[in-house]
Amino acid sequence: MEETIHTREGEYDLAASVRRVGHDVLVAIWGGERPHIGAVAVAQPRPSLRDPHRISATASVFCRVGHKEDELAKAASEILASALNTTVVVTAGIHWDDLSPEGIQTVLRNSEILMDLILDRLASG
Repeated sequence: MEETIHTREGEYDLAASVRRVGHDVLVAIWGGERPHIGAVAVAQPRPSLRDPHRISATASVFCRVGHKEDELAKAASEILASALNTTVVVTAGIHWDDLSPEGIQTVLRNSEILMDLILDRLASG
């Protein structure tokens, strides 16, 4: 299964290609004027440190010099790995020229919406 999922918020929308690789999940997130690969995160599920009956995740991140997608890639991979209880790799590359602080907040909200859309799609398919 591979498909592309888009936010449809009207401003600073994001897209993601989602592919199952066996039981694991590979996600590429992009958006803006010059999509690229700025950061890569790999997360694996583990028992929560606060409640060992719950699943959490730990991620490692590689971020290209001068790029700022590391936090988004890390958060996305951990959210998906803990929710799906599987290994998840996320690449992220998002760029809009002269993005304002408010624009950054919109991108972050859209990334949260995108995670919900991905989880819904994976749960139904």
